[in-house]
Amino acid sequence: MPKKILIGKVLKISGKNTISVEVEREVLHHMYNKLIKKTKKYKAHVERENQYKAGDVVSIIEHRPISKTKHWLVIEKSGN
Repeated sequence: MPKKILIGKVLKISGKNTISVEVEREVLHHMYNKLIKKTKKYKAHVERENQYKAGDVVSIIEHRPISKTKHWLVIEKSGN
């Protein structure tokens, strides 16, 4: 089964190796047929600290559980 890769914006750095990433997606409303923006926050693991700052756009990949709430790993800094 392939691992999911998501692209999102760094919200904050919480601790040495953890960042919060906000992923935004658009879904079609079932009744009104309008696009709605939905956001979700993920906690991702970073190998080296001080590598990212708030506002950076990053790619995260699904990973084995690292802690109670951390199941994602940052793979690269995307453009923008």
